[in-house]
Amino acid sequence: LYQNFNNRADTLMELVDAICSNPHARSVVEYCLTPCFRRSYSTLFNAIAEMTWDVAAVARLVAGYLSPPQVRSGMLLGVDVTPQPRQYAHTLADRGMVYQSNTVKGNKPVTIGHQYSTVALLPEVEEGVSSSWVVPLLSRRVRTDEDKELVGAEQMDKLLKDSRLPFSHALCVEVGDTSYSKPAYLHATRHHANLVTIARARGTRTFYRQYVATGEEKGAGHPNWYGDAFSLKDETTWPEPDETITFMKRSRRGNVYRVEIKAWHNMLMRGKYKPKRLPMHHYPFTLVQAVRYDERGALANQRPLWLIVVGERRHELSLSDIYHAYH
Repeated sequence: LYQNFNNRADTLMELVDAICSNPHARSVVEYCLTPCFRRSYSTLFNAIAEMTWDVAAVARLVAGYLSPPQVRSGMLLGVDVTPQPRQYAHTLADRGMVYQSNTVKGNKPVTIGHQYSTVALLPEVEEGVSSSWVVPLLSRRVRTDEDKELVGAEQMDKLLKDSRLPFSHALCVEVGDTSYSKPAYLHATRHHANLVTIARARGTRTFYRQYVATGEEKGAGHPNWYGDAFSLKDETTWPEPDETITFMKRSRRGNVYRVEIKAWHNMLMRGKYKPKRLPMHHYPFTLVQAVRYDERGALANQRPLWLIVVGERRHELSLSDIYHAYH
């Protein structure tokens, strides 16, 4: 880690020690008062201001300590943004309105501050290790004039292009929430043949079956790409699933649920033409629906879980793999 600091390395290394030994500090001043930080506040401030950093340095440092998958088909990655509220920092540059979950009913889930996009490894569960443990690989601030999902796509691209990392050649499965199921994000990383994306889809979206030629089409004109519409909120548009599985699952609270998963293969979504063309008909995906039932046979959730699974190697994942990866 020390070798990756190009300016004021000693000061920055002591700052790292201070951050690790004082996780409850409420200000930078408290870090400079930590016993292991032997320099002044002005020195700390100058070190941060002058720091230059290779964004992939942390990923390369931890790569040698990552265990290869034992149960999963590939390495599981997660991408998301985290808010950093700074409501009272009136002179802080580039503050903006960012999403922050709010537990008080009726309040808008927003705050003023910054947000950071992070790509993390989600390791397999190990005995004696918390199941919520993740390994951050890349992280950077999202400017107010940037698309947070496209920042995540840029980070994922850096991770998979680095030949010094295991992600460049191993099967990688990334998971993201509904905002990462939009065409712009899914299109941005499709040139990586070893990447499979699992993203949640809103229950109001409409997808399409692939068009099946009838032999009566005329030679001239635009080719047909999209077949019958598949509306997630209209069951009458759903054909018979291509694959179905059912299994029992016990929750952390000890409740037993029956999980029914259905899949429709080779589905399509509409592309975009602005601000740039996104030909999404080139990227068929598997549409997955997961429904949970309690011990009485009643629905355990108000709405089904819809997942999009896109990538050249998506067929290497079973429906159970897909469900547990997103879970």
